[in-house]
Amino acid sequence: MNKPILKPDKMGSYRPEDVIFLLRDISHYQIEIDSEEKEKRIQSGTHYSEMLPVEYQPTEEYLSLFYNTLEQYSKRVAIAAGVVAEQIKERNGLENLVLVSLARAGTPIGILIKRYLAFKYEVDIPHYSISIIRGRGFDATAIDYIFDQHAQAKIQFIDGWTGKGAITSELDQSCMAYKESRGKELDSSLSVLADPGHCASIYGTRDDFLIPSACLNSTVSGLVSRTVLNYDILAENDFHGAKYYKELEGADVSNLYVDTITKEFGHVHNEIIEELERLRKEDPTPSWEGMKSVELIQERFGIHNTNFIKPGVGETTRVLLRRVPWKILVNPEKSSDLTHILMLAQERNVPIEEYEDMSYSCCGIIKEL
Repeated sequence: MNKPILKPDKMGSYRPEDVIFLLRDISHYQIEIDSEEKEKRIQSGTHYSEMLPVEYQPTEEYLSLFYNTLEQYSKRVAIAAGVVAEQIKERNGLENLVLVSLARAGTPIGILIKRYLAFKYEVDIPHYSISIIRGRGFDATAIDYIFDQHAQAKIQFIDGWTGKGAITSELDQSCMAYKESRGKELDSSLSVLADPGHCASIYGTRDDFLIPSACLNSTVSGLVSRTVLNYDILAENDFHGAKYYKELEGADVSNLYVDTITKEFGHVHNEIIEELERLRKEDPTPSWEGMKSVELIQERFGIHNTNFIKPGVGETTRVLLRRVPWKILVNPEKSSDLTHILMLAQERNVPIEEYEDMSYSCCGIIKEL
């Protein structure tokens, strides 16, 4: 392969030894649009990746909820990260392994997996974060760059959690398209901390539990925006774009988040071993059970487009932070895990309805405008 001339921009508030973002910095462009206007444009055909939402600025009350959640769940996240890291090692070995997280929810998880492998096996595994966009695929320029830096790279893709499985399918298609265009085979298996959608083959748990980094946006993801693919401001074969919100440095908890969980690795060795043994008895083959729940919700509430249904704690949080919600469905058996969902819904006057018939703790439904 010819050496790509393109280099990514240095961005993000993480330490460079934790992750390299393969993105083009578009901070000087104004493409933020308020939720209502953005929702209208998406629903009338503009692709979501061409614009950005206005970043949600959390209240003091909501931030203290994030800190409480981090304290409550840091051990659970550390166990899940260790379980995923061990499976990645078993599957790929450590030689030539390259971790590739999907920006931005995957980025802190990729850092935790990299740090766990360093802690346990004293190896420094390269870790990059790249863009993947529903309906547009992953950033092939970023993958070219990785192969340019690591000719024998065994790439392992990482994300935070699964919802309906749209990204799992997108990744499969992107890997096939990359093979057709570049002649290089990629393993499209996705590893996630939580797989409530039952659509990933490597996971820490299939419980729909709250991963604290789902509570916030850029301030827990290296101050990087959601990724953008807008050819009005990006060249055809360039990296996908993102903003670097330097002005939010005072509110940034990205490094605090990964440092807090990393400290738990020394205390959870036995739990990781137990969980791995338990998972070996489970069939990891994706059953797409989550999609069956979504189809039931679609039928029950008369929703014509499944894109309006965002299941799982992580996706419901995103609906409340970035979209215009119609209502939130909550599984009453899991409501103790959903304090931040209930708080955000109350802040935005979004109705909450109890609904048990799903494999998720909750589900956000977008308002049709």
